Amino acid sequence: MAGMIAATGSCVFCNIATKSNSNTILHSDDKVVAFRDINPSAFRHYLVVPVEHIPTVKDLQRRTEDYSLVSHMLDVGKMLLVRDAPHSKQYRFGFHQPPLNSVNHLHLHCMALPYTPRWRCIKYLSFGPLGFIEAEKFLEKIKPLPKVHSKV
Repeated sequence: MAGMIAATGSCVFCNIATKSNSNTILHSDDKVVAFRDINPSAFRHYLVVPVEHIPTVKDLQRRTEDYSLVSHMLDVGKMLLVRDAPHSKQYRFGFHQPPLNSVNHLHLHCMALPYTPRWRCIKYLSFGPLGFIEAEKFLEKIKPLPKVHSKV
């Protein structure tokens, strides 16, 4: 994947991902780990992070493997919220873009609303190329282009 760097001991999400036997882990597989946000902004607020260290959304490109990873992250987040907050009327899934991301390890925010407290919704507003980007919108940005076959 583009922009990958080796995980460091100082990356809090790398530490969580490599210690995936913890009882705080909601989901773990060979690609991602999911856990509760330690500072939740909604009724249910989970983070889904790749096991492999990828700093931010800016490090992903229109590549099949990047698209597949983000799709998997979203699928895991949806599955967890449907399981844990089935009566919620609204869910949100997305990423903070630099410089407004809090941790330099890609993480998908998965929230079952309402926001708690209500003012927390401000953290999840989109400011164009800054701010929060919805997961579905981001997937459109990195969707691989179809290969064009030229006739000889």
